Amino acid sequence: MELIDSRAGRILFTVLLVAAVLAFAWAAWRVLITFLFAIFFAYVLDPVVGFLIRRLRLSRAQAIGIVYLGVAAAIVALLLFIGPRLLQEGQRLATTLPQLYEKVSTGQIAWQIGAQHQWSFDTQARIQQFLSGHREFILGMAQNFGERVARAGSSAWILVLIPLLSIFFLKDGREMSDSLLEMFELRRQREFAASVLDDVSQMLAFYIRTQVLLSVIAMVVYVVGLSLMRLPYGVVLGIIGGLLEFIPIVGPLTAAALFFGVAVGLGYGHLLVLAIYLGAWRLAQDYVVVPRVMGEKLQLYPLAVLFGVLAGAEVAGVIGVYLSIPAMAALRIFWRRWRNYQRREPIATPAELATPAEGSDLAA
Repeated sequence: MELIDSRAGRILFTVLLVAAVLAFAWAAWRVLITFLFAIFFAYVLDPVVGFLIRRLRLSRAQAIGIVYLGVAAAIVALLLFIGPRLLQEGQRLATTLPQLYEKVSTGQIAWQIGAQHQWSFDTQARIQQFLSGHREFILGMAQNFGERVARAGSSAWILVLIPLLSIFFLKDGREMSDSLLEMFELRRQREFAASVLDDVSQMLAFYIRTQVLLSVIAMVVYVVGLSLMRLPYGVVLGIIGGLLEFIPIVGPLTAAALFFGVAVGLGYGHLLVLAIYLGAWRLAQDYVVVPRVMGEKLQLYPLAVLFGVLAGAEVAGVIGVYLSIPAMAALRIFWRRWRNYQRREPIATPAELATPAEGSDLAA
């Protein structure tokens, strides 16, 4: 008599395998995230690579080389065009921030703002006392922010590693997915894995490209608007705000807080105009631009998105917030395909398996 039957043994083996994979992912999450962002970068460049291959009949390696040369040339041209002003404003902002922090922590900012807006002496005094009484809390927040910036700076080399890793995904993405599918011996299992990979690939390609487009739009709107309103350091702040647009929910809120913090600290006299501008842009972005660009292809409920963002922030901070939406969309895809697999419903036709995702050679 067998101590454990074959079915129980397979279940036990599967559980142990999943546990081992999760343990490895937890131990090597930094490396995995680096590779994941390399995949994201590859999805951004893949349509251009495919276009060059079709139009100019180049090899894939030649097309990738041309695309990377074009990206490098665009970065150099951008730095030459706005680099001097960006560097100048960045240096001035870096010099101003410590002075601004000192004014806030000591409460002197209350007298500066109160004089501009004609607050009463009692109001200014109460605000000054409140800020100075919470000096330790403000100091702790500043130190925490500084530590986060320092950690981000120490990991800046990843920004160079990600494009280099993306070359391998652009060149061998199809072969990698085919090798992964060969691990499944049964045709139905292979069809299930292929359908999941194909759906996730299309979802990631759509999500990453739309996020890049939304970020560029926001960056242009911020830079132009803040410059026209003559907010100090408008170009630098606009670029930072556009980059923060990558982070769902938290990014735009952080950008607005940064704009107001700098405006208040430097005595900017048109705070109401700034508030109206940011509010109008947020409404336009959320209810006009995003629906037109992204539509409802991710098919996620707003409450689910909010839960994913909060859970991602708790697990992995800013990176977790950014990855939360594609992760939840991928889980939804897996659940839908798994439900069809369990019901023995049709998963994918041979034609579907032979056709890669539209506009992407990275699809499974």
